[in-house]
Amino acid sequence: MHPAPSVILFTTLSGLGFGLLAWLGIGFPAVTGWTAFWFFFVGFGLAVAGLLFSTLHLGRPERAIKAFTQWRTSWLSREAWISMAALCVMGVYAIGAIFFGVRIALLGWIGAALSLATVVTTSMIYAQLKTVPRWNHFSTPVLFLILSITGGALLGGYGALASVLLVLSGGLQLLSWHWGDRRFSARGASLESATGLGAIGAVRQLAPPHSGTSYLTREMVFQLGRKHQKTLRVISILLLSILPALLLSAGSSLVAFGGAATLHLLGVLTIRWLFFAQAEHVVGLYYGAHT
Repeated sequence: MHPAPSVILFTTLSGLGFGLLAWLGIGFPAVTGWTAFWFFFVGFGLAVAGLLFSTLHLGRPERAIKAFTQWRTSWLSREAWISMAALCVMGVYAIGAIFFGVRIALLGWIGAALSLATVVTTSMIYAQLKTVPRWNHFSTPVLFLILSITGGALLGGYGALASVLLVLSGGLQLLSWHWGDRRFSARGASLESATGLGAIGAVRQLAPPHSGTSYLTREMVFQLGRKHQKTLRVISILLLSILPALLLSAGSSLVAFGGAATLHLLGVLTIRWLFFAQAEHVVGLYYGAHT
């Protein structure tokens, strides 16, 4: 699929923001006053910025409010409701910590659970799609969660824990690629199955469905060359996991954390670009893709 900048920024920034809010909700770091203000400022800022970027991918962004109406059937709608609940609960928790020096533990844990639930609902927007076999797997929500938790640990200043999570997230990403590269062919989707003509023999395309470009060709029919894919995978793992972990192992200064967080952010952005660019939608079969 063609990677849209808005959804890359949406999934990256909201994941980091809600990851940090989840850590703050369970009391790590246990901050109050102005120190708490800056931590919550970063967490809320990233989460809200990510959610706002998500509206830019809509055909009619001014109608984004209608996303709240389909919660029974739409993961996007569920994400909208749960994200608002998380922000409201964490907002009350933050007010207590910043202005009154009181951290209400129960409220914080509820806010943390809602923050992580928001990340899960975001991932399920993609994991539910049987038309994209690479996404339609348990590894999608697992990776979204682990990257959110890892980013939150980095922003929260947990050096040792963040190092472990960085290595774990890198390993899970490698596994996800290993499983995902085989999933489209394993589903058995082909031009024969897509057209329903497999019973009479091999099917080949005589002409494309239409002569000009369309939403389908722009968004769904995009193939990333193997050479570029391998290069980007190496770069993303270095940025996402290896380099930040090495930087943290060299020291626990503010510079080390800042550098590790920046490298990790760049790695997640690259991972997200690959997440969309590598997604083989079955509709591509009608356009000669995935053969």
